Amino acid sequence: MQESNIKLPDKAVLSGKHLMMGNTAMVEGALAAGCTFFAGYPITPQNEVPERMSKRLPEVGGRFIQMEDEIGSISAVVGASLAGLKAMTSTSGPGFSLMQETISMAANNEIPCVICDVQRGGPGSGIVSLPHHSDVIQAHYGGNGEYILPTFAPSTCQDLFDFMIDAFNTAEIYRTPVVVLSDAFLGHNHEQVIIPPADEIRKKIVPRRRVILDEEGKPLNPSKYRPFSYEDPKNPGHYIIPPPPTIGTEYYPNWMPTVTHTPDGIPSEDSFVATKVNETLKYKIENNADKICKNDEHFIDDADIAIICYGLPYRTALRAVKDARNEGIKAGIFRMRVVWPLPEKDIKRVGETVKTILVPEINLGQILIFIRSIVKCDANVEPISAVGRLHEPKEILARIKEANK
Repeated sequence: MQESNIKLPDKAVLSGKHLMMGNTAMVEGALAAGCTFFAGYPITPQNEVPERMSKRLPEVGGRFIQMEDEIGSISAVVGASLAGLKAMTSTSGPGFSLMQETISMAANNEIPCVICDVQRGGPGSGIVSLPHHSDVIQAHYGGNGEYILPTFAPSTCQDLFDFMIDAFNTAEIYRTPVVVLSDAFLGHNHEQVIIPPADEIRKKIVPRRRVILDEEGKPLNPSKYRPFSYEDPKNPGHYIIPPPPTIGTEYYPNWMPTVTHTPDGIPSEDSFVATKVNETLKYKIENNADKICKNDEHFIDDADIAIICYGLPYRTALRAVKDARNEGIKAGIFRMRVVWPLPEKDIKRVGETVKTILVPEINLGQILIFIRSIVKCDANVEPISAVGRLHEPKEILARIKEANK
């Protein structure tokens, strides 16, 4: 997609330095990304998100709807996206579970939208005020079928602002629902957030295209529009992702099938077509992992021990690694900003150069099993689990020292 010259309302970008709650930073990042529709339902610990959206969206010409439940919320978001709007919802673990059927349908129909999950304790209703990264696997494998939802894992309030822009751009580029995983601690934390000038942000935004252009930049004949992605016949393994159809234009099929379909939108019970649909939804994301995934590395080049982490544990793990370095221990840290798709090439590279990998997670090891499958026999991979709390630097440092013996 071409660089944006989108016009954002002045109040959509609150440029400057702010002291912001995480949930507030999430809202402001969404508005700066061009979000104009939000549908949601109250659930702790994300209630500040719809509360602020209800005040801010009318200021920028957008629409806020409180729905009757989470199922209605994600359904309204899908409808708004098909009408041409950048749309999002937010929830927590139990509500995220309720949304899975519609998220799977949105993945099947390649409908761009953003789902923010401010995670809390589980299973069941869990503990509403404590963090638990219990929805990491659900973000990938929550619905039926084969698909990957790009999933961002912020660590700071600044990340929450920045990653929302990345999330909306990713949704538009790859025509997919996108997940942002926050948590109870991060959502309620207050930190400095620096919002760039509006003109700078506008240059980063990927717009929604309502008029679909051909390769020469001219309006495409609607009769030649294929509403769904497909493998490029000239370049096997690469996928052509057309702009999404928009209700009210000629670029909208007579029927948006929620069943298995051809790129032209024709329902089919052919196993070949079913295979192609599932491969397309999976590989259009997986084959672009190098573009979607963004990582941070510190002291990895000469490390004997590596921390691989994401989300909130990155903060205390980085402190532990710096403390270990001060004591002469060659520790390094690899932080995943995106957990799905996994940056497999980089994880494998790290595993080939270190003796031990430690994986701090605020769960019992949801990403751990995937890291072990990628690294295999190259390095010893061990969990550092915590539930309902954030690891302290000293406990991660203790594990680093143990691994260094």
